[in-house]
Amino acid sequence: MDIMTTQEKSLIAPKLLAELESVLADLAKGRRNPDAMKKAAQDMDRMREETRKKLGALNVAVDLIREGRDGTKGPNQ
Repeated sequence: MDIMTTQEKSLIAPKLLAELESVLADLAKGRRNPDAMKKAAQDMDRMREETRKKLGALNVAVDLIREGRDGTKGPNQ
């Protein structure tokens, strides 16, 4: 079985996967797209705000840092 021709089911939507592949190809060639970068930043800001509204402030960074540094889990885990 040829791995290059085998299609696997992906949890990523085809349109999003195509966009990701395009961005990665540009990245590999050292090309930057200021418009795409601006849109990505806006999308991340929007998603962050939606998550904050839905779940409130998520304070996981301290626990993750402690776990990585000390190997201990914080009180929120």
